[in-house]
Amino acid sequence: MGAVFNAIYTFWNQIWYAVSNIRIFDIFDILIMAFIIYKAIGFLRETRAGQLVKGLIVLLAVYLISDWWNLVSLRWMLSKVVDSAIIAAAVIFQPELRRILERVGRVKFGKSQIFDGEEDTLSQCIDNVSKAAGVMQDQKIGALIVFERRTQLGEIVNTGTVIDAEASVSMINNIFFPKSPLHDGALIIRDGRLYAAGCILPLTKREDLSSQLGTRHRAAIGMTENSDAVVLVVSEETGNISLVSNGQIKRNYNAVSAGAELRRQLLDFEENGRENTVVHALKQINPFKKSDRKGGADGNETDKKAD
Repeated sequence: MGAVFNAIYTFWNQIWYAVSNIRIFDIFDILIMAFIIYKAIGFLRETRAGQLVKGLIVLLAVYLISDWWNLVSLRWMLSKVVDSAIIAAAVIFQPELRRILERVGRVKFGKSQIFDGEEDTLSQCIDNVSKAAGVMQDQKIGALIVFERRTQLGEIVNTGTVIDAEASVSMINNIFFPKSPLHDGALIIRDGRLYAAGCILPLTKREDLSSQLGTRHRAAIGMTENSDAVVLVVSEETGNISLVSNGQIKRNYNAVSAGAELRRQLLDFEENGRENTVVHALKQINPFKKSDRKGGADGNETDKKAD
């Protein structure tokens, strides 16, 4: 018992010494590490990387066991795998690493790049897109509309036709009118203007999505996995409106609620760029912040079939 009490006493003294000698920079260091770990866990949970990490942890555990039990052949084989683990991780996690670097590159340290005139143009564009989406919802006309943000979508634009037109309700409805030349593809909106139509988007490779999600929704998810774009989808089968961002889909919007959500994600997104980066990061790790998600990527909705 005396050894146990001595161990507890020593442990308590070490904690007290560490707390009594902590500096403000140490607290700042801990907050940064907590934020990085929190974001890393959240990122792994929403991508396929989580399963891959579990596989690597299993291999590492087997390697340690083989080393402990002196299993020469197994240890030699696993040592070759561990030696090339960094290169293998770069190859395996290439899509995830790209997304991380893109998110880091989106951080703004100065003022927003959108001027007041451009913000008014985007605001009017959002209003017209939401009205057009309401018309297409009533008529069950499929649509795929991509709002470009900081990640330039030049490669996607090259797959379609550049129109560079003012965003009007009639123009948007004409683009997606059945059998029109540009209806079968995505509409790219840049700086509040209809920039290109008939564009081809990359499909997501996720395997955990509902079978009810068809090509349009999977293309929208794939687009937002590789960029910071926001995508509006109108289902041709049911007329339901969905919004997709950061690889996550939210469903069952109408014209009004879709317009409000687009304003929040596009206009408030630029306002957040004016905030101090550290303050914004601390807000993100608030454990009492409630999620406003209306649905998940698993497609738990009433649709019989989505396109």
